Amino acid sequence: MIQLTTPISEEAAKALQVGDTVEISGYILCGRDAVLPKLLRMIEDGTEASLGIDLHGQVIFHTAVSPAGVGPTSSNKLEIESSIAPLSAAGVKLHLGKGALHPETVAALERYNAVYAVIPPVTALLGSKTGEERVLAFPELGMEALHLIKVDKYPAIIGAAHGRSIYEK
Repeated sequence: MIQLTTPISEEAAKALQVGDTVEISGYILCGRDAVLPKLLRMIEDGTEASLGIDLHGQVIFHTAVSPAGVGPTSSNKLEIESSIAPLSAAGVKLHLGKGALHPETVAALERYNAVYAVIPPVTALLGSKTGEERVLAFPELGMEALHLIKVDKYPAIIGAAHGRSIYEK
């Protein structure tokens, strides 16, 4: 089991291989289809610094944060998958979700030395490993707002890295 602590360094991201099992600790972002396009607009406008966090070395979990806990949503939804390349270019090193990504997205991860990890849909387990949480932006979206949460040893499997994917046939 590889222990990762946020922010994730370029070297740590480069060392991850498809099939590695990891545990992630530290602060991570949570966002899905309603908020990721808004976050991309902030990056395009150069206003992402107003969030009060640095995207370099960050982890983004494709999820909403609700009283029931957190659990992955499908990362291959258009609004989510289309955010992976630009967020990686902005410095995000690890994308957490579920489902197969298109080959173009896997190639973009390689280009930006970022990786994608699948996380099993186990909301109860993740709830016990989630500490602090706060809304960073877009509170009008409720549980789909951009959240920052503190996690302790989130389990995941690297699903795409260095131009390869566990979903390849």
